[in-house]
Amino acid sequence: MSGFPTNRPRRLRASAALREMLATVRLDRRQLVSPLFVRDGQGLEQEISSMPGQFQLSVDRAMETVRRWSDLGLGAVLLFGIPDSKDAAGSGAWDEAGAVQELTRQIKRALPSMLVITDVCLCEYTDHGHCGLLGPGGRSTRFSGFGPASTQGPEAAGNDKPLDVDNDATLEFLARTAVSHARAGADIVAPSAMMDGQVGAIRQGLDGAGLTSTAIMAYAVKFASCMYGPFREAAESAPAFGDRRTYQMDPLAPRQAIEEARQDIEQGADILMVKPAATYLDIIAQVRARFDAPLAAYHVSGEYSMIKAAARLGWIDERRAAMEVTAAIHRAGADVIITYFAPQLAAWLKE
Repeated sequence: MSGFPTNRPRRLRASAALREMLATVRLDRRQLVSPLFVRDGQGLEQEISSMPGQFQLSVDRAMETVRRWSDLGLGAVLLFGIPDSKDAAGSGAWDEAGAVQELTRQIKRALPSMLVITDVCLCEYTDHGHCGLLGPGGRSTRFSGFGPASTQGPEAAGNDKPLDVDNDATLEFLARTAVSHARAGADIVAPSAMMDGQVGAIRQGLDGAGLTSTAIMAYAVKFASCMYGPFREAAESAPAFGDRRTYQMDPLAPRQAIEEARQDIEQGADILMVKPAATYLDIIAQVRARFDAPLAAYHVSGEYSMIKAAARLGWIDERRAAMEVTAAIHRAGADVIITYFAPQLAAWLKE
């Protein structure tokens, strides 16, 4: 062997101090964003069965949780709202008295340096569970009021036409939701509905409302993944019928990722996001190689729950697995990592 035994790479791994000095991938609490599920009510703290350690919280309990996270050194949260009632249009999404809006106001008053990111979508708020308004080919027609959705339609008649989500009609309501969140104090709004043109519509809405400093973190590359199953329990957002494959990306068509990201940048996105993260490291790397914009990646519910489940069975070490996966996401090119492990990671990194 040429150069052996003169060249011994193991020398550079001989001690913890040496390994730490030479590490080129470094995790920092400031890179982490912790999702949080907030709902109406008082004194509510309900663990999500498919996501051990994660809870649906009322605003008061959520505020206590954010304070604890701040003490751990976490600097950002991503808020998802769960309303008490839903309708065909998802009108609770832009309710000024909604749980997301109220928690945002409280966080910015008490912890002004905490970054508040809000998810902008309708699926948690619609009675049909889809991310936009349903068109004539869906189960209810274009929104015309705040009443309940019709339970009759093509599906009831046995029509097997593809689900019809009215892309363009949905844009107005996404923009309205983003403006509501920004007025409450959100630093960043994060549209996740995967409607074409949603970033442009939201940017126009924010600027028109004088909210020009509110940033947009675009769910630019969001695949129709099986890894979202636990989230749909957490956010109570499972579709009542059909699925989301007509608007979320096909995992078998990864080349579309660059075009999706490019369009969002052109429409005014400040930060791009890839979702899921751990199972799409190749996509993170491709987007990182093509764009200089800050890049986020979402380590999603199914990816989190698999680690939790395996750790409970004693098959893997939870701490090492969470750290390793998070490092891989960062190594692939993500600047910001949204993860349910964020509070645990922050505590571990503090040690």
